[in-house]
Amino acid sequence: MEAYRIRNNKIEKCKREKLKVILDANAFFVPLKFKIDIFEELRSLLNRNFEPILLSPVKKELEKMVKEESPKMRKEALYALKMAEKCSLLEVDENYQGSPDDAIVHVAQKLECPVFTNDKELKRRLRNINVPVIYVRQKSQLEVDGRI
Repeated sequence: MEAYRIRNNKIEKCKREKLKVILDANAFFVPLKFKIDIFEELRSLLNRNFEPILLSPVKKELEKMVKEESPKMRKEALYALKMAEKCSLLEVDENYQGSPDDAIVHVAQKLECPVFTNDKELKRRLRNINVPVIYVRQKSQLEVDGRI
């Protein structure tokens, strides 16, 4: 659907801004666990162009997994980091000391954008502040809880 506005007595076509979607670390493991192309599914679910956002604390969390986890988990985390390259990196204050989940909650509330996560506690926290949550349902599809 095209959007228009009137400015200075002229009708102008509005640029529809891309919807930002913040991805939690576990979202990048979905393709491995459930064989779901998350970017294609998001495009289909949202029915519009979107910009996947990776927060710097989430990226650091994935990088830490590559270095410190079991060999199997390292391999999966390396794949997750490769997937994360498709996202726009949003740097959170370099002195930030909170958890990646705290950063996600804070930024999602500020940007008023949905979050893709399967983390139960994070989903609860986001729902409590009326942030839409995208998650995997029945191990086969993505679903939105909340209004986008």
